[in-house]
Amino acid sequence: MIEQIKKTAVLNIKKALDLKGLEDLRIKYLGRKGELTRMLRGLKDLSLAERRRVGPAAQHLKKELERLIAEKKNELITNYQLPITSRFDVTRPGHRIKLGHIHPLTKIEEEIRHIFLSLNFSVVEGPEVETEYYNFDALNIPPDHPARDMWDTFWLKQSAKSGLFARSDLQRKSDLGQKNGRLLLRTHTSPMQIRYMETHNPPFQIIVPGVVYRHEASDATHAFQFMQIEGLMVGKDVSLANFKYIIEVFLKKLFGSDLEFRLVPHHYPFVEPGVDVYMKFSGKWLEVAGAGMVHRKVFEAVKYNPYEWQGFAFGFGLTRLAMIKYNIPDIRLFYSGDLRFIEQF
Repeated sequence: MIEQIKKTAVLNIKKALDLKGLEDLRIKYLGRKGELTRMLRGLKDLSLAERRRVGPAAQHLKKELERLIAEKKNELITNYQLPITSRFDVTRPGHRIKLGHIHPLTKIEEEIRHIFLSLNFSVVEGPEVETEYYNFDALNIPPDHPARDMWDTFWLKQSAKSGLFARSDLQRKSDLGQKNGRLLLRTHTSPMQIRYMETHNPPFQIIVPGVVYRHEASDATHAFQFMQIEGLMVGKDVSLANFKYIIEVFLKKLFGSDLEFRLVPHHYPFVEPGVDVYMKFSGKWLEVAGAGMVHRKVFEAVKYNPYEWQGFAFGFGLTRLAMIKYNIPDIRLFYSGDLRFIEQF
């Protein structure tokens, strides 16, 4: 029996034409249910004399078949060749890998960051879910300001489980000045100015880029979500003249050295005096930012002495800057996910 298995197995292994056929032979003879394996398992049913005769021979045959299969496997791998029709032609030009594109908002944000970093500004970021205190109260925006109306702000419902409840108008008034007031999606990045001043001493200069939310109907120039970048500079002798210089350098680096701009008086509750920044682009005067000298009440909210420190703050619509710079007619294109739009940048 052993000699018959040996004769047949050795012949079949030598004739194997591929790795699959060789593996089938290994399973046939050496697998869990293979012929030689069954023989070794059946040794317990033989007499002692037969076990002494058959056992060593079967073990020797097992080792020999394992050796032959390993040698045949190496031979097949060494001599293996792909069919002519599927061979790889190393002389053919490679296929160009399709690369992704940087989103225009990311692109202009990085450019703006580099400009302000070159002017010694630091970049800070803050939470998109804010409290009423940081978003309004500390910035000298009174309770009756239109920005607090439900049509302009996304207020967040607060559950009893979190320990925070929806408040009535009477309760809201009692929240004024409390840092744990109602929650909302920030309407500007200015809250980070308060947070930064609470933990840092002047002098300093920072910019705060990020996403903000307004309860607005979407059209070509409005969206409920857009990007903004605000700046703050505080020191003992900071003036509106310093602001004019900073904004002039920034705008000319972003849009070109021949750019014209001007400051127009405007009221904002968190600055005094306040100005709007206009720039001339393609023959038109466009409003691009609101700014001014930080209001004394804002400094008092962060425990700064308004007689010792002064500074300016400004805010640009980063999305608007991108629309102007890249001549994009519709703000909704930024969020469409259309590759035909993204691939242009």
